[in-house]
Amino acid sequence: CLMRKKSWFLCLICFILALICSFNFNAIAFANENKIYLGGMPAGFSMSTNGAYVVGVCDVITNNGIYSPSKQGGVKIGDTILEIDGQKINGAADVEKNITNKTSIVAKIKREGKTLLKDLNVAVDLSGNYKLGLFIRDDVCGIGTITFIKGKRFASLGHPVIGENNEILEINGGSVFDCNITGYVKGERGKAGELRGVFLKTNSFATIDKNHLSGLYGNLCDNYSVKSLTEIELGEAVPGDAKIYTTICGSSPSEYSISIIKIDNFGTNKNFVIKITDKTLLESTGGIVQGMSGSPIVQNGKLVGAVTHVFINDPTRGFGIDIDKMINN
Repeated sequence: CLMRKKSWFLCLICFILALICSFNFNAIAFANENKIYLGGMPAGFSMSTNGAYVVGVCDVITNNGIYSPSKQGGVKIGDTILEIDGQKINGAADVEKNITNKTSIVAKIKREGKTLLKDLNVAVDLSGNYKLGLFIRDDVCGIGTITFIKGKRFASLGHPVIGENNEILEINGGSVFDCNITGYVKGERGKAGELRGVFLKTNSFATIDKNHLSGLYGNLCDNYSVKSLTEIELGEAVPGDAKIYTTICGSSPSEYSISIIKIDNFGTNKNFVIKITDKTLLESTGGIVQGMSGSPIVQNGKLVGAVTHVFINDPTRGFGIDIDKMINN
């Protein structure tokens, strides 16, 4: 009986220890998923759009003269072709496939949130190719800045990607790539500057799944490492001195001094007015330039927001978004 009691007691102890270990490991995993890491590094973004996005309307040279089926049919820049004769369209290749060997088609088009049906003729150019007289953009590429990483999610830009029609671009996924900043155009009054960089579409480290009012979001690849990044807490901005982390050369961010002048948390992505005070950044870029969107704003050692816009008439000033607007997307 004594041996049975000891055996039962040992089993109970082992069970309790296993339970404790399991609880601790789960707690650690959960905590890691909620850690926030500071960004500031540049990235190349490539996004595909839903449908075929029209960026231009042109004439077609045919054996019977010059004309544009799209102009005559009422297609406009900024329209998105969703379907042709009931077939889903996701780019220029789909358009070409669905108009070949046809004299006319019915196109389902999205314009300013409304869906339209357009009867379009199909032209045959001098080379025998079937044309609608359109320039179509298959994907959208650009350079921006990563704001933060939380668990397996990244956040960037602090504002949406906008199409030629000044509406939020509807995307059908995308990829994020390592980027190297090779130079910049200095901003001046009345003309925004820009970062210049290169990225190859062979080294994606994340996928994009959301183009939102507060930025671009997505998931990191499984092999992405945060070991070199700085863990940071969230904070609430107040008027006064702060820092931005951004990259104007290479791929590693640097710290620059700014001042938060005004706070308005009721806006969508223009919650702060900020002013660049760092002499090095002012001498180099003139202040805020395109490509800095998403650069994290840090105050008192905490992440409080991100740079979103530059004042065209004063590149030393711009807007920032409150971090609360970005954190849960």
